Amino acid sequence: MVKPAKKEIIAVLEEMAVFLELLGANPFKVRAFANGARVLEGMGGDIAPYIEEGGLSQIKGIGPGLIRVITELWETGASSDYEELRSEVPEGLLEMLRIQGLGPKRVKAIHEKLGVDTLAELEYACNENRLSALEGFGAKTQANVLKGIDQLKRYRNQHLYSSAIQEAEAFLEELQLLKGVKRASIAGSLRRRKEVIKDIDLLAAAADSKPVMEWFVKHPSVVDLIAHGETKSSVRLKSGIQCDLRVVSDKEFPYALHHFTGSKEHNVAMRGRAQGLGYKMNEYGLFQGGKLVSCKSEEEIFAKLGMDWLPPELREDRGEITAAEQKRLPRILDWEDLRGAFHVHTDASDGAAPLKKMTDSARKLGWAYVGISDHSQTANYAHGLDPKRVKEQQAEIDALNQRYKGAFRVFKGIESDILPDGSLDYSDKVLASFDFVIGSIHSNFKMTARQQTARLVKAMKNKHLTMLGHLTGRLLLGRDGYEFDLEEILRVAADLGVAIEINANPHRLDLDWRNCRRAKDLG
Repeated sequence: MVKPAKKEIIAVLEEMAVFLELLGANPFKVRAFANGARVLEGMGGDIAPYIEEGGLSQIKGIGPGLIRVITELWETGASSDYEELRSEVPEGLLEMLRIQGLGPKRVKAIHEKLGVDTLAELEYACNENRLSALEGFGAKTQANVLKGIDQLKRYRNQHLYSSAIQEAEAFLEELQLLKGVKRASIAGSLRRRKEVIKDIDLLAAAADSKPVMEWFVKHPSVVDLIAHGETKSSVRLKSGIQCDLRVVSDKEFPYALHHFTGSKEHNVAMRGRAQGLGYKMNEYGLFQGGKLVSCKSEEEIFAKLGMDWLPPELREDRGEITAAEQKRLPRILDWEDLRGAFHVHTDASDGAAPLKKMTDSARKLGWAYVGISDHSQTANYAHGLDPKRVKEQQAEIDALNQRYKGAFRVFKGIESDILPDGSLDYSDKVLASFDFVIGSIHSNFKMTARQQTARLVKAMKNKHLTMLGHLTGRLLLGRDGYEFDLEEILRVAADLGVAIEINANPHRLDLDWRNCRRAKDLG
């Protein structure tokens, strides 16, 4: 079993403090868990030695109750205390906590004073102006809560790619080994690697679909049967994700794989191209004069239509069909192309591992470099580095580079907060000491589009800024990006030679893939 990281243990303690507060537990007990999480967060280095050598009791603020939870998490990957508390909290209250501005105290007040248990009840109470009449709330808070509810409803039953792909690949591995299955694949938006998906689509080829479907609907991961048919079944998994399985004949498999990979817009455009060449195209095959045109793979289907094979990621009807016909498709980046990364946090700020462990891991990946860019001093919530700690980290990086002797390079960087007026939060002298500087917005999201644009432009004009981090500020399934003029920012970045980050955190993936091409076109 992979041992939980310190960050994961902290998250469990924080959640337990929230559960206890919602359940009206003794305030001292609530504070014990909240403070315990803060103590662990403030500790430098790894937590493993403290647990394995019985040193947790020596840490001020970590009492017997916390030690029990932490030790059980370490040994089993789960906590019975956590699960017990989680089961006692109404699901609707946990949903309410996802609304920006509603912390445990406010949710508890809403629950106790208005008798509200669910999101629907909260929305109804807002529409009746009952929330605004509650002490400590008011009309503005009520309007923000309604806006938050609307956002949650928009994101309901949607899942991050990073969560869904792990489940899908585990399912696929078993499916491919199943007796009678000739071949199988992930399909749908997940195969196209969309950042957010609604469900998992699986496709299998088998002469007899019945045993495959029986295996699928009775799988241990399934908690709810939505539909059970001979050629298609739908289930809900323990994670809450819906998973659909279609079974077709091996002859139909290539056509079905193309069709069920989509997107809808791409499929419409492909059918139009097929029709223009005298074919009819659907999920059952490619036909000419009513006769099936035999294709054993997707590659053969595209070849019959005079095109290069299109990687699933490009199938969005954004010019890919013309590019495939003209044999000028872009090459999709792969893991082997990745030589390093610049936006990397260590446990000096809010990362999960020490500097040396991060650089060792980067070397094991075969990278040529890594750029260390912890949070800057304004980010108190993330233990941002003040100038003294910056100097200490840079000395540590210099020592590592001497040890690596040019075979691997560690770059000295920082993720500097872009302040409301567009300045960066260090003096020029400190900024000049870095190899690179990422400028990111972490606060004051509600400025007007004009103000936010001016803020970003001013930051880019700072001669020390190398790149803009997670440009739009969005958090997938959590927060829309702030308002600003994207076109102007991309043009100014091109003029000033400022790089635009593609942030690989699955909650961000920012800059969005839809805008990457525009950024590249602008230089």
